[in-house]
Amino acid sequence: MPSRIDAQPAPERRVLVVACGALARELLEVVRANGLHGIDVECLPASYHNTPDLIPDAVAERVRAAKGRYDEVFVGYADCGTGGRLDAVCEELGVERLPGAHCYQFFTGNTAFTELQDAEIGTFYLTDYLVRYFDRLVIGYLGLDRHPQLRDDYFGNYTRLVYLSQVEDPDLVDRARAAADRLGLRFEHRHTGYGELATGIVELTTHRSVPDRTVPDFDLIA
Repeated sequence: MPSRIDAQPAPERRVLVVACGALARELLEVVRANGLHGIDVECLPASYHNTPDLIPDAVAERVRAAKGRYDEVFVGYADCGTGGRLDAVCEELGVERLPGAHCYQFFTGNTAFTELQDAEIGTFYLTDYLVRYFDRLVIGYLGLDRHPQLRDDYFGNYTRLVYLSQVEDPDLVDRARAAADRLGLRFEHRHTGYGELATGIVELTTHRSVPDRTVPDFDLIA
């Protein structure tokens, strides 16, 4: 479970987080656990995880559409492979995004992720979301269900798969281990919880601490 952080937006503020669909479950749990009121979460398709060139324009469209409906809009993405294009969009539209290069850094924290990468560059990462949809987002997207012989072409330079888990679920661990076996990689599991995703979203969307209240409904657009 994410750590509770005693902060939330002033009640009169309406805040929108335009986010990656791969973070939907985690973002909604951060909102719930921290009693963040007046926050809506709109998620772009998680399939953009595999097509990052689509992210900047899609984010810009959602941010512009929110104009006049919200007091503030934030972007629940890291750079996510956009090569700085998402930062350019955020600067142009005057919105902030979560810090970091990708979601793995949210969950591990920057220092821990750097240590993971430095220890073994040939590392393939999975999160809870990617484990749940591994067959579609990895196997299906790469065509390995139809052409399994291509596995080594894609993963021949990788040596291990690290599963960064957000929740403690033995079934997901078993599925992640099976994914590693399927890719021919050594398996490691590190439980991160929600890490810096929780602190990052709270810091972006809050200005002051107020007493906790019942959390209202919020929107999720998949």
